[in-house]
Amino acid sequence: MKDASVSIEIGDGDRASPRETVPALSGLGELTPTQELISWALRRFANHEVVVTTSFGMEGCALIDMVAREQRPLTVVYLDTMFFFPETYALRDEMIRRYPHLRFENRGTTLTPEEQERRHGPQLWRTNPTLCCQIRKVDPMVTALSGVDVWITGLMRSQSATRANINVMEWDWKYQVLKFNPLTHWSRERVWTYIRENRVPYNKLHEQGYPTIGCTHCTKPVEGSKLGEYTRAGRWVDFEKTECGLHGGAGI
Repeated sequence: MKDASVSIEIGDGDRASPRETVPALSGLGELTPTQELISWALRRFANHEVVVTTSFGMEGCALIDMVAREQRPLTVVYLDTMFFFPETYALRDEMIRRYPHLRFENRGTTLTPEEQERRHGPQLWRTNPTLCCQIRKVDPMVTALSGVDVWITGLMRSQSATRANINVMEWDWKYQVLKFNPLTHWSRERVWTYIRENRVPYNKLHEQGYPTIGCTHCTKPVEGSKLGEYTRAGRWVDFEKTECGLHGGAGI
């Protein structure tokens, strides 16, 4: 259900910096069709450094398809943790072939699993999953977003309680960047409908009971899960942890 907030007048707007525009933009776009909102944002911030990030989940694939429709040579950043599923690497390669005008760039850590084990002991994801996420996701994202003005994400309020209050546009103090969340009011069912109708590639693990897909060691299938449903129940199942820490908090 969409929030009863203001729509926006699609236009180029002023040329103030992204940070300066936050007060004016924080409540925008709730009633604007998502593709129009994306089109407006890419025009509005055409003179700024803009990146899309993805972990190759279903929402990210839908977002990339919508961004690609604007025919702008944007950079899509992903963080290869070196613990991806084979299906995730296969999807990445398929997305690269499908959207040749987008630049897919791995900004993941260069710390090998072997070196991590030497420094922190075996199976860090079991002994201290928050530190493992910090090393393989959060720290690399800090570097990846250095010098970036606008960060486009596939976050949705319906994904978790920690994301329930996100805005379409908001300032991210952690990374010092304007965060643009065009799928804010979407549901997983709506994402799946978009994927089907537009034949967007998606991770085949979704068909095998994986609602969300992260690293091999910390992601398990969820019994009874369906393609059009979202739950984080399969992530870090032995810990009181639902987030890796990329989007606020410390991986709680």
